[in-house]
Amino acid sequence: MSAVSLWVNRPAGTRAGGWLRTVDHKEIGVLYIGMGIAFFALGGIEALLLRAQLATPQEHLLDPETYDQIFTVHGVTMILLAVVPLIVGFANYLVPLMIGAADVAYPRLNALSFWLSLLGGIVLYFSFVAGGAPDAGWFSYTPLAERPFAPGAGVDYYILGLAVNGAGTIIGAINLTVTILLMRAPGLAISRLPLFVWMTLVTSVLILGAYPALSGALVMLFVDRQLGGHFFDPLASGQPLLWQHLFWFFGHPEVYIMILPAMGMISEIIPVFSGKPIFGYRFVAGSSVAIAFLSFGVWAHHMFAVGLGTAETLFFSVTSMAIAVPTGVKIFNWIATMIGGRLRLATPMLFAIGFIAMFVIGGLSGVSLAVVPIDLEVTDSYYVVAHLHYVLFGGTMLGLFAGAYYWFPKMTGRLLHEGLGKWHFWLTFAGFNLTFLPQHWLGVSGMPRRVFTYAADTGWGPWNLVSTIGAAMLAIAMLVFAVNIVRSLRGGAIAGDDPWDGFTLEWATTSPPPPENFARLPEIRGRRPLWDQKHPDQRDVA
Repeated sequence: MSAVSLWVNRPAGTRAGGWLRTVDHKEIGVLYIGMGIAFFALGGIEALLLRAQLATPQEHLLDPETYDQIFTVHGVTMILLAVVPLIVGFANYLVPLMIGAADVAYPRLNALSFWLSLLGGIVLYFSFVAGGAPDAGWFSYTPLAERPFAPGAGVDYYILGLAVNGAGTIIGAINLTVTILLMRAPGLAISRLPLFVWMTLVTSVLILGAYPALSGALVMLFVDRQLGGHFFDPLASGQPLLWQHLFWFFGHPEVYIMILPAMGMISEIIPVFSGKPIFGYRFVAGSSVAIAFLSFGVWAHHMFAVGLGTAETLFFSVTSMAIAVPTGVKIFNWIATMIGGRLRLATPMLFAIGFIAMFVIGGLSGVSLAVVPIDLEVTDSYYVVAHLHYVLFGGTMLGLFAGAYYWFPKMTGRLLHEGLGKWHFWLTFAGFNLTFLPQHWLGVSGMPRRVFTYAADTGWGPWNLVSTIGAAMLAIAMLVFAVNIVRSLRGGAIAGDDPWDGFTLEWATTSPPPPENFARLPEIRGRRPLWDQKHPDQRDVA
C-alpha cells in the first residue's frame, strides 16, 4: 500500500491530527522532507528573482532594499531551511531501517526537533510581514548587522529564527547519534554499518560541535542589539571580527554537514548499480572522520582578506588544502567501485555520476581558494558564488536527487518514472552548468558577489544573461521532478520490497515499511546482510 493510500485510508478527522502528533520516525522523516521541499521551492523562487534582476545591466525589477532582503533570506533558506531538513529527513527515515531498529532512541524528542526546526523557518519568514526581512547577508556580518546600520527588526527575526532552528537541529543530532551507537541490530558491528549511516553519525557529531558556536554568536548579537551589549561594537572596544570567527567556526563544518550525508547516499547507490561492494569501505568511512576533524581547523580561510597574521594565514591555507585529501579518497573509491562493475544507468546512478563530476569541479575551485593570492584576488566575487553552488547544488542537491529516486520506492511503494527521471537529470545537469559555470568568469573579471545591478560597460551582461537562462532551465527541471512525484504517487509502477536488488536492511522489509519496521530481520554476518541472504555463496564476512 502506497503512502498516499495510507493517508487516504485514515479515518476522517484523524489525518492531519495524526501527522501533527506523530512520533514515528518514518512520518517525521517525511515531514522533514516536506519542509525541505517547501523551503527549497521558496529559495528557488528567490533565486529566480535575483537572477532576473541581474540578467541585464541597469535592470529595475527589484529595488535595492528588496534585493538585499531576498539575497539574505535566499542563502539562509537554502542552507538551513532546505538542505539540512532534507538531509535530516532522509536520516530520520532511513537510519533506523538500515540498522534494524524499530525507531529512533527518543521518539518524542525527535518530534520536538522537527517542530523547532519548522518554527525557526516560520519566524524568519514572518519578518517579511513584520517590517522587513534581514538584509545583512546570510552570514550577517557585524557591524552591518548591528544598529544603527540595521535599524529594523529583520536581523532580530534572523537571530530568533536561526536560534530556534538550530536548537531543533542539535536535538535531532543527539537523537541520531544515540540511535546509531546503541540501537543496532545483533551482528551489525560499527565496522559493518552502511556508509550512509556512517556519514550520518559523523554529521551528527559535526552538528554537536559546530551549531553551539552559531548559537552563542546569535545570543551575543541579540545582546548587542537589544540589551546594550558591545561584543561586536568597535566603538566600545568590541571586536567585529569575533563574529566572523564564531560564524565561520560553524559555517565551514556546515558545508560538510550538508555534503557528507549526500556522500553517504552516493556510497550506497554506486555499489548497488555497479553490482559489487564499495571499493575500500574502511577508507571511505575513515576519510569521513578525517574530514570532520579537519573541518574544525579551516574556518579562517574565509577571512584571508581581513589581515590575519602570516602564521595564521599559512596554517589555514595548509589545512584547507589538506582537507581535499580525504575528499579525494572518496572520489577515487567511487570510481574504483564502478570500474569493472555491471553498471545499470538508472536515474539514481545518473545523478550519482553527475554528483561526482560536479563535486570535483567545486572541490578544485575550493582548493584554488586555499591559495592566498588567488583568494585575495577573487574574494567576495562571483567566483566564490560559483564555487559554493558547485559544492552545494552540484554536490549536495544532486546527491539528494539520487537518494530520492533510490529510496522513493521504499517510502511509497511506487517507482518514479524513469523517462521523466532522465529528463529531470539532463535538464538539471545542463541548467546547472549554464547557470554557475559562467559565474567563475564573472568573478575573475571583477563582479562582486553582493551587487544590486551593474553598468553596461563592465562587460558582465552577456554572461549574466546566460546564467539567468540556465536558472530558468533549472526551474523547468524542478517542475519535471514535481510532475514525476505527483504522477508516481497517483499511479506509478508498483515497486515491490526490493526493486534495485539492494544490499542493506531497509530493503528487507515491506515498501512502505510497517509501523514496527520489521517482522523479521535477516541474519547479519557482513556488511551486505540482504545480499548475503539472497546470495549465500557470495557472502561478505567482513
